[in-house]
Amino acid sequence: MKQLPSERPGEDPGQGVTGIDPFYLTLSKHGLRLNREEATTLQINVGFLCNQQCLHCHLSASPGRKEIMSLETMDEVISYAKRCDFETIDITGGAPELNPNLSHLISKISAVSPKIVLRSNLTALHDGKRNHLIDVLKEHRVAIVASFPSLNESQADSQRGSGVFQTSLAALRELNVEGYGKNGSRLELNLVSNPTGAFLPPPQAQTEKRFREALDRKWGIVFNNLLNLANAPLGRFWHWLLDSGNDKEYMTKLVSSFNPSTIEGLMCKTFVSISWDGYLYDCDFNLAKGLFMGGQKRHVSEMAGPPEPGEPIELADHCYACTAGAGFSCAGAIKN
Repeated sequence: MKQLPSERPGEDPGQGVTGIDPFYLTLSKHGLRLNREEATTLQINVGFLCNQQCLHCHLSASPGRKEIMSLETMDEVISYAKRCDFETIDITGGAPELNPNLSHLISKISAVSPKIVLRSNLTALHDGKRNHLIDVLKEHRVAIVASFPSLNESQADSQRGSGVFQTSLAALRELNVEGYGKNGSRLELNLVSNPTGAFLPPPQAQTEKRFREALDRKWGIVFNNLLNLANAPLGRFWHWLLDSGNDKEYMTKLVSSFNPSTIEGLMCKTFVSISWDGYLYDCDFNLAKGLFMGGQKRHVSEMAGPPEPGEPIELADHCYACTAGAGFSCAGAIKN
């Protein structure tokens, strides 16, 4: 892939690719609607600050981002979780480990939900500054969903930064030593693989088998599940598509791979996504796009409970990434 495109935080030109039907029209042609069901997962984005600057990032997260969830907002989110009955709390970023109040969030919200998930890029968890976090994660049996896009070192480093591949391997080995990913430990370790260019991922079962065999054979690393996901045409990845001239080709691939059977299991139907400043979205991709849940700017402190089933999901063309091929349903893996 080419060098990192210029950073344009907050700017997202939208897809608008000539000859591509808007996502809502594709749904209509198939006689489909995308409405909310009972909310079972609360996803909390604790900030866009990250120690990496990945080419595929839909949020354009980086070390220079200042958006980070305050302790006050965090406590409002915890209060909201107490008012609801979420099965899963899904903590994401940026690199959520860089929020100084992450341990507070985990310890307080563990009494609210039977399952907590932390989305990690691995390197922020293995930088020598946050060793205490491993103890917190183990204490509360927090499941880890870790970004590990490729088994090829040069491909992984070109996407995520020089040296990231080896640091990620070291982090995975450390997590295994602590019991993560091992049978019977009740410490779940899942991996996420994303393509390193303007193409779609291969079948998930095939990728998981390849990763499982290679990681075990070469480095003695084990894990529970693997998610193989298409990159959303948003943020830094969308800017790379534009700058490299791959925007039309990539969107055409997504549209031509639309699979109507994926609609039933989409995460947005059962997710409530909360941004670092406390506002509600249907998913983290809509958060990146600035599409508020229900088309209204609602703060978590104003919510008496979860959104009502039947509310329409806010749609845009990046939804094609979640409905291409086997689809994009994080919910299936984080609830194992």
